[in-house]
Amino acid sequence: MGLDPGLRRLALGTLLAAYPGPVPPDWAVDLLADGLAGHTLFGTNVHDPAQVAASTAALRAGRPDALIAIDEEGGDVTRLAHATGSPYPGNAALGAIGDVALTRRVYQSIGAELAALGITVNLAPTVDVNTADDNPVIGTRSFGADPVRVAAHSAAAVTGLQAAGVAACAKHFPGHGATVTDSHHELPTVDAPLGLLRQRDLPPFAAVVAAGARAVMTAHIRVPSLTGADPATFSRAVLVDLLRTEYGFTGTVITDALEMKGAAVAAGGVGPAAVRALSAGADLLCIGARVDASLVERVAAEIVDALTDGRLVTARVEEAAGRAADLAAWTRAASGSTATEDTELGYAAARRAVRVDGLLTGLGQPLVVQLHTESTIAEGRVPWGLGPHLDGVPEIRVIATETDPATLRGLAGDRHIVLVGRHLHRLPGGPELIADLAAQHPVTVVEMGWPAQWRPADVRAFVTTYGASHANGRAAAEALGLVRTLRH
Repeated sequence: MGLDPGLRRLALGTLLAAYPGPVPPDWAVDLLADGLAGHTLFGTNVHDPAQVAASTAALRAGRPDALIAIDEEGGDVTRLAHATGSPYPGNAALGAIGDVALTRRVYQSIGAELAALGITVNLAPTVDVNTADDNPVIGTRSFGADPVRVAAHSAAAVTGLQAAGVAACAKHFPGHGATVTDSHHELPTVDAPLGLLRQRDLPPFAAVVAAGARAVMTAHIRVPSLTGADPATFSRAVLVDLLRTEYGFTGTVITDALEMKGAAVAAGGVGPAAVRALSAGADLLCIGARVDASLVERVAAEIVDALTDGRLVTARVEEAAGRAADLAAWTRAASGSTATEDTELGYAAARRAVRVDGLLTGLGQPLVVQLHTESTIAEGRVPWGLGPHLDGVPEIRVIATETDPATLRGLAGDRHIVLVGRHLHRLPGGPELIADLAAQHPVTVVEMGWPAQWRPADVRAFVTTYGASHANGRAAAEALGLVRTLRH
């Protein structure tokens, strides 16, 4: 016996799916016609701008008000520029610059690019206050460690995006910045009292609500003082009592991807996770990146089953679908924005973010060594570093734990060594390799990850870019004097 058509359509109205490849398959379009709220685009869906625009047009053939979302944060997390790296610096760089008007302009430019391609929801900005130097998933995606600064830039980012006609989705409520594990792989815990959360983690969310953010994304994190043993995505105390009642948010609550282990394992699968998230007060459920028609149907069936067996109340799911529909209506009304994209703005901003401790003199034609760093799932495998920007300067890539310092010194000869890495303070073998080299050879270090307090001894200079985007790499190469012409 099939699902009740009305209940199936209601359930689909709460789901944000995805599909593989650059061309939307028929099922992805057909589900939109059946009531699916929308799709999220990932790097595998993106080849070039014309192709993306064609894809969004094909999706809207299924339903004109379909939500089409993407994670386009700038900096280290980009989908549109996944093949080259983003032309914009990320939040850490913008926070370091401290120019709120610039942050607004950068996000308006990102929004203009998205709008031109038919994308209506940006799953950004990240407004977490990154207070843990070893945070493996937020880092340079944060505007910084100061709640006041993060709040100001978060509000500016939301304002910029929405001025371009793209709905902003601030993330990850109630704050992922104090975690030291990645919710893609496990359920992190933030063991802090509510009073500390109000001082440290929550001010940026209050700021984006005040700025009119159309959506807020939940975090798959456990906050015992609020959520008990469950993730925030399944907590009514977080989504209703705190976000809606205390902070007055009236927009759409979007979940982080339910396929992530921080949610799926806690609930016993994506379908049960969807039911628990809806029950807690979420409105639009991001299923994840690895999605096909059968998975969407299984999740919809789980919601329908929950409606019939009493785990879900019909009024709650109608409320959720209504808020998803309200978000779609806003995006259609805002689609006439005349904002324009300005990628040169991103390169100029990245230059302003570069910080240099020490002297950048006498580099000549150095040996540039990039220390391999694993990418997070959020970042994906996006090119980074100085390589694309170097003008006739050799570069090699090594794994720190597998590299003999004497070998590098031999390759360098009498040339300076420039070591480029991300999150070097916690890179296995990184600090030891740098210390060994710097004790016997002229070394400059370029840190393109989160700017921790760690500084290696004996290096000639320590360069911080606050991110590893294409724009950040260009800015670093220019600061080192290793590039003459702008090519991007």
